[in-house]
Amino acid sequence: MASRDFYQVLGIPDSASAEDIKKVYRKLAKQYHPDANPNNPSAVERFKEISEAHTTLSDPEQRKKYDQMRRLGAFTSSAPRRPRGPGPGQTSGGAGFETDGGDGAEFDLGNLGGLGDIFSSIFGRTRRDEGRPEIETVVEVPFRIAALGGKVSVTIPVTETCKVCGGSGAAPGAKVTTCVECNGRGAVTFGQGNYAVSRPCPRCRGKGKVPSMVCGNCQGAGEVRLERHVSITVPAGTESGGRVRLAGQGTSNRPGEPPGDLVVTFQVQPDRFFHRDGIDLICEVPINLAQAVLGTKLRVRTLDGKKVLLKIPAGTQPGRKFRIKGLGLEKGGRKGDQLVTVQVQLPEKLTPEQEEAFARFADGAELAH
Repeated sequence: MASRDFYQVLGIPDSASAEDIKKVYRKLAKQYHPDANPNNPSAVERFKEISEAHTTLSDPEQRKKYDQMRRLGAFTSSAPRRPRGPGPGQTSGGAGFETDGGDGAEFDLGNLGGLGDIFSSIFGRTRRDEGRPEIETVVEVPFRIAALGGKVSVTIPVTETCKVCGGSGAAPGAKVTTCVECNGRGAVTFGQGNYAVSRPCPRCRGKGKVPSMVCGNCQGAGEVRLERHVSITVPAGTESGGRVRLAGQGTSNRPGEPPGDLVVTFQVQPDRFFHRDGIDLICEVPINLAQAVLGTKLRVRTLDGKKVLLKIPAGTQPGRKFRIKGLGLEKGGRKGDQLVTVQVQLPEKLTPEQEEAFARFADGAELAH
């Protein structure tokens, strides 16, 4: 069959909602990301499958067309089909079948070659007007970089046009002739009854031409699989779920075509001290009972690593918040504040002298009432 079932790739039913698809994709992308599996080559292919499945199923229009083809039996684990003998118009190498229902129609699975994805020809153009495929990836960002802005690096598995043959798949100096299997069309048609499906010619890989000697660099595919190291600028104030698009940093749809875009979704790592409330920074600091009662001065860490002096007045109650102006996040021309919550820690054990002092304090408090 043409490809694995995208629903099986993500491990979800075909009734899954858009939100379910997003949640499963993020979980699997994090698990199989090449950065998390540097010594596991199979993780790269698994990550690619996951990305391809998400790209298709997360787009309502592409998912609708994919489901239509899935019902026609064009993919693994597709709808039931009844085998037939060779039918009229079927080319060599095609196995005819009859699908249930529907009006007469023909679906073209495209003239794809090399490592190109069969689905690009089913769905036509991608989300971008250029018709180039996207790569989507999830990148974890430290809290401080997400808040202040900075750069992170990511390694992306991509498909690029072979630089030796320029995408032709032919060795330098090789003779190129028309493919006899598809007569230069680059595709063969199979099917019977109401439906016919075209797929890339297996002999010429959808090119319509066959070289006398294939390129040794790409083994005739016209493309090579490699890892691209990309430095990504993280805007200040980035939150989890924020996205950036890097033009031309994706993969090629077909040999010789320019690469598509890389779409990066940020996942912000939690910080042990800070958390966010919009553009405000929230933190907690502990003080003991004596400091709360008598007052004190604390040095509180800020996001840039420096410390500011915070005055705690006498009689401060547990949970009281102090606002430090202008030390929050900056976004859209606005500057947030840093909010410090005081947590009063009570002693678990007291010395006899301390117990006596507290008893006198308690007696005095009763007399005051």
